[in-house]
Amino acid sequence: MFLTMTTTGSAGRPATDLGFLLHKHPDRAQEFSTSYGTAHVFYPEAEAGRCTAALLLEVDPVALVRRGRGKGRGGAPDSALAQYVNDRPYAASSLLAVALGGVFSSALKGQCRARPELLGWRTPLRVEMPALPARGGPELVRRLFEPLGWTVGAEPVPLDARFPDWGDSRYVSLTLEGEARPTDALRHLYVLLPVLDDAKHYWVAPDEVDKLLRAGEGWLEHHPEQRLITSRYLSRRHRLTREALERLELARLAESDGSEAEELDNAVDEGADTEERPAPLAVLRREAILAALREAGAARVLDLGCGQGQLVQAMLKDARFTEIVGVDVSMRALHEARRRLRVERMTERQAARLTLTQGSLTYTDPRLSGYDAAVLSEVVEHIDPPRLPAAEYAVFGAARPGTVVVTTPNAEYNVRWETLPAGRTRHHDHRFEWTRREFRAWAESVAGRHGYAVEFRPVGEDDPEVGPPTQLALFTRSRTAEPAPGPAAEPAAEPIAKEAAA
Repeated sequence: MFLTMTTTGSAGRPATDLGFLLHKHPDRAQEFSTSYGTAHVFYPEAEAGRCTAALLLEVDPVALVRRGRGKGRGGAPDSALAQYVNDRPYAASSLLAVALGGVFSSALKGQCRARPELLGWRTPLRVEMPALPARGGPELVRRLFEPLGWTVGAEPVPLDARFPDWGDSRYVSLTLEGEARPTDALRHLYVLLPVLDDAKHYWVAPDEVDKLLRAGEGWLEHHPEQRLITSRYLSRRHRLTREALERLELARLAESDGSEAEELDNAVDEGADTEERPAPLAVLRREAILAALREAGAARVLDLGCGQGQLVQAMLKDARFTEIVGVDVSMRALHEARRRLRVERMTERQAARLTLTQGSLTYTDPRLSGYDAAVLSEVVEHIDPPRLPAAEYAVFGAARPGTVVVTTPNAEYNVRWETLPAGRTRHHDHRFEWTRREFRAWAESVAGRHGYAVEFRPVGEDDPEVGPPTQLALFTRSRTAEPAPGPAAEPAAEPIAKEAAA
């Protein structure tokens, strides 16, 4: 297997600086042992104006056959095509990708201790591989590399040049040209070589998801062939593919929201009881919500910000709720909801009533339109105040369910919590907590803008001085009301990942 990477230099930046980024000196040829043979790194040319780094992987066919036997670890079906006939020593594949990861590990991580100022260096690059298996042909090669900014040359290799009627093989001679960081080029190759080959020579374990996301950071979450890349890289293992796609979607949502993925994926508080204390209040809140939904005659219900699925679980026990959709931005919370609800053990009829999907309440989603009711239980206080108008429009202006139930803490009641310091909110992620007057003012203005009537109900003991611990607003849409226009700053919606619980 053979790969070259060539760059050109300028007056202030010699091409031989490539050696610093690859952590391989241009004046030396180096050898590295791998599980299947020996990798050689050398520089066919190393001048200030032009520099080429080459990786030659000598595969030991005997070791390949021995390690490729069986169906267990290392026993991928294409690892050993036969005892004596095998393309693996010659065609770039997952073997070369593993060699890239081992030989250029520091470059893949974006490290350059000797010359850290080079890390942002975008330079003209030309990458060449004479033999690359491509299941999908030259067209797939272009679909994978062109969105990354490469000019792609993918020439089919004929089965036998002496017999043109035999047609082309599944191999291509690949040339990539473009201006890029060498680190990014290596990451693209590390992921896409085994994707094009569509066969790994080793057992794909759960840690492969982390490897994929590390190498794909910054480009895979936006790639138009994201699903194909993820599925093939993980050898079509459904559970791992689903996990990777969910984490990529969370990264995309975090980027669009201008925050870190960890900030969005925080609905599961591992350091505390996820039920609000005292515990009976959580039960009283769910009972109040269910009572409001039953009064409204709602059958198809959205639980927006469903968290770990406590309310969804309660609705599943009532047959009058025929369709229940749980939406949350946190994949950790949705995984916990699936575990709590025992989705894998549900009957087909029960599972048909339930959908769990990832999404952000500050973006409109046309799939959420047409439902009888929507619930925002202890959700609004987690939204930054400047983003509340966007969330308001997404629910009341775009989705427009017939009934909306909103619950939120009553800030006045906080003085009754003996363990809550003065001035502190009930949860570290609360952006605010409203008094009864503030909540009423917000709810009435929302109802007026979007054509809803609203009534208020206490949840928990209604203290004569400070009111109830939780306040509930029940919105009912007027049949003649027209939807209000969306806020000018509201971002356009993008499709979000959706997965049926069954």
